[in-house]
This record gives sequence, C-alpha cells and structure tokens, in this order.
Amino acid sequence: MSAALVRPSRPPTAALHRRRALGFALVTALVAALLAVVQAAPAQAAPVLLSQGSPATASSTEGPFAASAAVDGNAGTRWSSAFSDPQWIRIDLGSPAALSRVELAWEAAYAKSYRIELSTNGTTWTNAYSTTTGQGGSETLTVSGEARYVRLTGTQRATGYGYSLWEFKVFGTRDGGGGPQIPGGGDLGPNVHVFDPSTPNIQGKVDEIFRQQESAQLGNGRHALLFKPGTYDNINAQIGFYTQIAGLGLNPNSTTFNGDVTVDAGWFNGNATQNFWRAAENLTLNPVNGTNRWAVSQAAPFRRMHIKGGLNLAPDGYGWASGGYIADSKIDGTVGPYSQQQWYTRDSSVGGWTNAVWNMTFSGVQGAPASSYPNPPYTTLDTTPISREKPFLYLDGNEYKVFVPAKRVNARGVSWEGGNQQGGSIPLNRFYVVKQGATAATINAALAQGLNLLFTPGVYHIDQTINVNRANTVVLGLGLATIIPDNGITAMKVADVDGVKLAGFLIDAGPVNSPTLLEVGPQGASADHSVNPTTVQDVFIRIGGAGPGKATTSLVVNSDDVIIDHTWVWRADHGEGWGWETNRADYGVRVNGDDVLATGLFVEHFNKYDVEWYGERGRTIFFQNEKAYDAPNQAAIQNGTTKGYAAYRVDDSVNQHEGWGLGSYCYYNVDPTIIQEHGFKAPVKPGVKFHNLLVVSLGGNGQYQHVINNIGSPTSGTSTIPSTVVNFP
Repeated sequence: MSAALVRPSRPPTAALHRRRALGFALVTALVAALLAVVQAAPAQAAPVLLSQGSPATASSTEGPFAASAAVDGNAGTRWSSAFSDPQWIRIDLGSPAALSRVELAWEAAYAKSYRIELSTNGTTWTNAYSTTTGQGGSETLTVSGEARYVRLTGTQRATGYGYSLWEFKVFGTRDGGGGPQIPGGGDLGPNVHVFDPSTPNIQGKVDEIFRQQESAQLGNGRHALLFKPGTYDNINAQIGFYTQIAGLGLNPNSTTFNGDVTVDAGWFNGNATQNFWRAAENLTLNPVNGTNRWAVSQAAPFRRMHIKGGLNLAPDGYGWASGGYIADSKIDGTVGPYSQQQWYTRDSSVGGWTNAVWNMTFSGVQGAPASSYPNPPYTTLDTTPISREKPFLYLDGNEYKVFVPAKRVNARGVSWEGGNQQGGSIPLNRFYVVKQGATAATINAALAQGLNLLFTPGVYHIDQTINVNRANTVVLGLGLATIIPDNGITAMKVADVDGVKLAGFLIDAGPVNSPTLLEVGPQGASADHSVNPTTVQDVFIRIGGAGPGKATTSLVVNSDDVIIDHTWVWRADHGEGWGWETNRADYGVRVNGDDVLATGLFVEHFNKYDVEWYGERGRTIFFQNEKAYDAPNQAAIQNGTTKGYAAYRVDDSVNQHEGWGLGSYCYYNVDPTIIQEHGFKAPVKPGVKFHNLLVVSLGGNGQYQHVINNIGSPTSGTSTIPSTVVNFP
C-alpha cells in the first residue's frame, strides 16, 4: 500500500473520554468500601501479562502498522489491518498457559463483531469470547482455557477502515501457578551505579571503580556504570575489567559526555592484548582532544555509541592490541586502528578508516573502505544479511524497561538514527532481577513463571542447569555478570523455541568437567525460526584462568537460524588453573543447526577443534582464532594422519557454507617446532565458499603448512607475516 493511502491515527472520541471518566469515578467511589475487605482477604497472586514481546502475526497490515506493534507495550504504536472483513491477529505465547483475561485497546477503527479464539497447536481453535456489539475503546474480557496461541478474529468493522489495536494483552499463569510467587522488578543491587547530571563527584566515583578494576583481570569485582539522560561535563571514564558503562536513554544521543570513555594499557606496560571483559554502550561522546581512545582486545564490545570526533583503537605508545568489535555505532571522525591486528565492525557509520594490519572486516558499515584483501587486508560487505541489536536497559521517565530491537535484513548503518528505531519494550517488572546469592532453583522458577532474567553484576555459582524454555525470553547481564556451574552441569540450555535473546554475560567453567557450557536448542532440533531467530550477543565463555575449569565443548548450537553476534570462547592461556590437561577443553563451538549466522566469532586455544560446523547454509563474517599455546609437543595435537586440528572445520557432509574475513594464528611457545597442517578445513564443493583467509605464525613459534586444506603457502621463518587465500575453492 502506498504512503498516500495509509490512514493517520485519530484520537479516541469524546464519548470514550466520558466513559473513561465515569469509570474512574465509580472506581474511586468503591475503593473506600472495598479496602477493608481487600486487606482482610487472603493474599492471592494475580495473573501475569504473558503477551508482551511475543511473536504476533496478522492476516494483513496497513502500511507500516505491523502486528508486533500491538504487543510491544507501547500505547503509541498500533497494528492496523486492510480495509476488509474478516481479518485476524494472532499471538504466540511461546508455551501453554492458563488464560484468565484479555485486554484490548482499540484505535478509532474498531471491531463491532469479533471473537477471541484459543489454540494449543496453532491449527485447532476454540471460541473463548465473542460479541456482535463491540464498542471499541478499552475492553477487558474474561476468558478461560489452556492455550499457547490467542487469536482475535474481526468479522464486522465499525468503520470504513480496517481493524486497529494499540495493544492486545493476554493475561494468565503458567505451570499451574496462581501468578508470580517470585516478584519481578525491584532495585538493581549494589554493583549498579546510577548517575544523573546532578550527582556529586561523578568523576571521583568512576575513578574509584577504575582503581579497583584496572588490573583485576581475574578478580570477582563486577560493576555497571549507568548514566541517566542528560549532559555530563568534564568526564573521563576510564573503564577497567568487568566494567560496563552505558547510557539510560532510548537513543545514544540522549546521554552526552563532554569528555571521554577511555581504555588504555598502562597497567600492562602499554600492551593492550589482555584488555578483555568490559563494554561501552548507548552514549554520545564529545572527546576532549577530538579523539576517544578504546584500546581493547577480545570481549570488549563497543555498541550504540556516537563519537562526535575520532576513535583510536590503540594504546598510548601504539603497543600491541589484539582485535575487537564495534556495532550499531556512529563515529563522525576517523577510526584509527593503528597496531590492532584485526577488527570487526558491523552496521555502523564511520567518517574514515586509517589502516589495517592483518584482518579488518566490515559488514553494513557506511564509510568503510572498499574490499582490497590482502593489500591492504580489508574485507567489506555492503550489508549484514541478518542482524538484531542487543537488548538494553533504559529509563522511560522514571521506569526501567528493556528495549528489544527488531530484526533487520540486509542492514546497513545504525539502527537508531533519526528516531525511527524499530523494536519493543519490556517493563522491568517482567524480569526477575537476579542478585548475588540467587540460586539456580529460584532462577528456573522465575523462568517457569514467564519472567525474563536480568543478571545484576556479580558472580553466580549454580548447581543445576538454567533452562530457558519460553519463546522470546530475554536473558540480559549487566557488568559482565558471571555464571559458574559447580558440579559438571551445563550452565544454560535453551529450548527449540523462537526469539530467545541471550546477551551480556560470561560463563566460567567450573572445576568438574561439564559436557557443554551453553546449549542453544536440544539435540535434533529442527523447528524453523527464520522469522524470529534466537540471538547470542556478547556472551563470553571461559575455561580456566580464574581457577581450574574444564568443559568438553563450550558452545553447542542445535537450533536453526541462530545469530551468534560477538562471542569470545576462550580456553585460558594464562592466569590460574591452566595447562594442557589442567583446563582441558577439546572443542570450542559446535554448530549443528542449519542457517546459523555468526557475526564476530572469536574462539581460541582449544585442545582440538576450535570450531566445528555440521549445519547447512552456515555463514561466518569475521573469525579470530589462536591455536593452543601450551601444546607440549607434536604428538599432543596429532589428528590421525593430520598434523594438528583445524581452527575452523566444516564437516564433509555439508553442501553449503560461506565465510568472510577469517584468521588463525599459532604461537606454540612450549614447542616452537610444532607444525600445524592448516588453519581451515572444508569439503571441496561448489556451495562451500571462503573469502579472505589468513594464517600467521607469531614470531616463528610453530608453523602452518597451508591455509585451508592443502591450499595456501606455508608460513616460514621467524617473521610474523600472514599467508593468505583470497577465495576458496
């Protein structure tokens, strides 16, 4: 439908205002009479809102007014149908629930005749409510029944337009409960530090946390620095380990620093290769000297940032730096990576890019340099095939909510510019706010009630698997919240359902070997999630380093259509509790699902394969890998007749796979004579394609014979010069 035919929203009628006013007066008059009865009655938990953020589909839409707008919790957005009868809108609650009521907030174009229908399977429907005398406005309907799917079918319009709903809310309980026994919402705990422009001594508090965290690479401190919308002058927020800094606006431009958010490497003598586990999000910066410094390596996301100047990715003195990640950010000036070995930038805008060392990869980045691999080593995709930005906490007035951005297809540039950000909000009272001391049993009970999870900064030991079984569940961590399985269990499992969002937390292997640490979908998962994929974003996995840890396979993806958007899966090569057998971890990431997309995949140091891919039509945009430093000798990594295990292996059964901008590095410092057959292994088939691959020996400590299979020149000597392959096959 053309823009000219899209009907503008009209306010409710005066009669509706009078009905609302009358209703309010009646309620007020009854409150005093009922108060004593309410106080004396036994406490009973109320049903909960089940529909908000759930997938919604419709028989038709009018212009941009999609079905999802009726379940986004925003009374200013709406679904609107075509101008004909009948029409329907359907909500998938994700799992069965005992329903109790439906609330409808009609726009001026309402239904005179309609019915509410329920289904457990999406095909067989029962009638729960019907009317031929609908009045529009706000309607509260009593319904009863067990259902996963709820459908409103309009059979007669009250106007010449279509059907239009501001909100379609469904209430009920799950698992036989009488409502949430575990309350949602609440305060954010002692490690979340919230500032507004009038807060005294902001710089002093930020400096205090930095002093605690600057060199605490393997400590237990966890912090989130959250800034309410406004302007902050003369700020230099230095960000140390396990520290997240973020604005609390719905748009990065809502929170502005006349100052900097800085990461440097003074604690490590100017070497930034261990500047891990920190984050900056959702802020606008006016850097004091025109350029902000963000000298990091793995697990340090830079998201939804607007830099009104340049960005320097190297430490002071231009010491070593080992790669990082930018997404959904706008840098008005030039990005200078300088000594950064590799970097991935997604769905952003840059004013320029100065240089490249080994591997600079871009997808959907306005202003990115053109592809020119290997000299200079730029890999540039005009768009990102599929992306959905990370959920984030924000303030709507004085109320905390989590915004869940919408999926984008063939994305380019930031999602938030121009105030046209797509997605929906979930109020904090729909989250179990997890604080230190919470048990896995309580966490699972909250999930079973239909609550999402917000992990506040802290370290969480669990004795049972966290089971995420409901579609569209959000599991969001603040301040690099860390989950440790203590008894050899899998830390978290996600069912084969639509639209789960995992973001912003660290899983740290425990001392008893876990078969897996994170599973997305059960073995044999086969459901189609292409419309509403599960996302794994800024989820980091560590085996050893902070203490002994073991896991056979760290991350297993069984579900189809999953998006892995920035993860660092790391078997430790330093710290405490590491050694060839001490923190044994054979496999990093295994993908069994079809149509899985990885954007920013960092996987390092596993005893055998770092990445194994069995699913069809998998895609990876940017891969960074180091083989295990601590292999004691050639025999320890021997793989049958092959010398060493590939960093990235596509199984021989796979017919279609594609990758762009992938690198593997070796540093066999225990035995520098070790030979690695190749960095990559894949079947030679027309549908299996790689673009812009490299392998490099760091200082001649170990050598690669080939890049992929038996293709590509060997590395040689002591010089750290990559061997490259531009296209495979």
